[in-house]
Amino acid sequence: MENKKGLIAHLNEDFPKLSKGQRALVRFITDNTDEAAFLTAAKLGKKVGVSESTVVRFASAVGYEGFPEFQEALSDVVRHKLNRIDRMGEVYGNRSDSEIINSVLQSDIDRISDTMSRVDTRAFEMAVDTIIGSENIYVLGIRSCAPLAGFLSFYLNTMFGKVHLVSTNSLTEVFEQIIRINEKDVLIGIDFPRYSMRTIKALEFANSRNAHLIAITDSNRSPLTLYSSCNLLAKSDSISIVDSLAAPLSLINALVVQLCMKKTDEVVEHMKLLEDTWEEYQVYNSDEINFIDENKIREYPVTRYTGSSL
Repeated sequence: MENKKGLIAHLNEDFPKLSKGQRALVRFITDNTDEAAFLTAAKLGKKVGVSESTVVRFASAVGYEGFPEFQEALSDVVRHKLNRIDRMGEVYGNRSDSEIINSVLQSDIDRISDTMSRVDTRAFEMAVDTIIGSENIYVLGIRSCAPLAGFLSFYLNTMFGKVHLVSTNSLTEVFEQIIRINEKDVLIGIDFPRYSMRTIKALEFANSRNAHLIAITDSNRSPLTLYSSCNLLAKSDSISIVDSLAAPLSLINALVVQLCMKKTDEVVEHMKLLEDTWEEYQVYNSDEINFIDENKIREYPVTRYTGSSL
């Protein structure tokens, strides 16, 4: 059996080969790990709507000798999550402010470097061509991935104007926003551990509608790759309570830049239209900071404070 800290990823990886009842157990455990770790087989089955024997068979199906061993592994996952604060204290507790800054930034640099070494250029080019050739572009990121989804959709919208940012708090709302997706469209799913079942199910639904799928995630073992044939991988793990998004954001930046290079004429035309509109309606005169002309600043003498009293 693999490292117990990777239990959730392991369950999602095994998801396609499990029975309907066992899949329901995976969904519940993934979304309610803290609660599931303290439930008996009977109580877990009642929560999900399956029999106790189904829960026991499930534990065996995912590689454990029995439910007690599986429950212990699940408890380890919860303890590991809680211990992140302790581990953060061990790493940063005795360091100065400047040392913490340098350590965190260096850690992000290392993640970006690791991401660079794993870039699949063919998948990257496929993602660019797929986005350009799609009629509608859907972007989905839940929880900590929501800022990444918002960032990507903002810039895609300035280039294409056919972008739908799927923002939601429930699986039902996800389906409501992508219900019209079809083979002419693309869904870009952004997800990192702990993986969101809403994102996974959205890709599963889009796949059933023959839509193109692009996954921005952490590894080829991510459950998103079960449905996506175009996977862009970025390092995102962290020893603190905050997940590092530096590498995923850099990868998204690269995607945006490449799309701009492929659609230069359209981007220039669209941005010119935006600039004209902003100027006509004084968008940046009314509620944004206008930077002072540096050349005019140079015309004024500089008076330095000498410490004398007024």
